[in-house]
Amino acid sequence: MGIEIERRFLVENEDWKSQIIFSEDFSQAYLNSSEDEWATRVRIIDNKKAYITLKSSLNRLINYEFEYPIPIKDAIELIKLSKYKISKTRYQLKINQKNWVVDLFDGLNSSLKIAEIELNSQSEEIQVPSWCGQEITGIKSLSNASLATTPISEFSLKDRIQVKNH
Repeated sequence: MGIEIERRFLVENEDWKSQIIFSEDFSQAYLNSSEDEWATRVRIIDNKKAYITLKSSLNRLINYEFEYPIPIKDAIELIKLSKYKISKTRYQLKINQKNWVVDLFDGLNSSLKIAEIELNSQSEEIQVPSWCGQEITGIKSLSNASLATTPISEFSLKDRIQVKNH
């Protein structure tokens, strides 16, 4: 079974940049818009690889995730057909022998920088880097699927403040 256990944080400054190993450009689209059901995502990485992913939240930390490679021409067509898209650059980092990623979003989500770490278990201890701010694990409005339907630039001032104070 495909299980993903991850924690997510807002990125507060640029101190993480000295730890970049490599980066990839992601274009992705969602074929459905409901936050409470399975998300069907199509992703193209660096215009070279394409995947279709089925994802559903089990709890705040754990998602079911099933991902399959698909032909890039099919992914391009599916992304064109979708109304719900995001693009971002993903930076891979190695910190304390752990793999972290930082996503810098483009377009209507361009003010957003999110750090993620995948865990082996819910109880795994991690050292959160100093450049990580508020933990946003489990905040559905900041999931990639939600940001594709309602970008952060469309959040009300009240909702933006709520995210910061969550």
